[in-house]
Amino acid sequence: QVQLVESGGGSVQAGGSLRLSCTVSEYTSSRYCMGWFRQAPGKEREGVATIYILSETTSYGDSATGRFTISEDKAKNTLYLQMNSLKPDDTAVYYCSYSRQIACLANGLAGSQYDYWGQGTQVTVS
Repeated sequence: QVQLVESGGGSVQAGGSLRLSCTVSEYTSSRYCMGWFRQAPGKEREGVATIYILSETTSYGDSATGRFTISEDKAKNTLYLQMNSLKPDDTAVYYCSYSRQIACLANGLAGSQYDYWGQGTQVTVS
């Protein structure tokens, strides 16, 4: 069972930056995508960013494009989300996710394509 632990959330003023980290307990033989999602109170879960493992390419949701960067350090078993120019609308709980489904290659921003989730880390922008 893959376990994901997020860290790095907190409170920041608008225009500031945060870097979220997600530590992965183990890598499975099949691993196709890793992503970041967020959910604000009263809103649906939203795909923020994904990294396609085989091609090492990335994809971003509209709200993240140009401001957020997803990256991975395999040697440290860690996934990152660098968030710059933060806005109050970015306030949400951010979740790290891991997919063993090849179907995630078609749409890495769809939460249904992911098998494992972290517990989430709160980001508050004021």
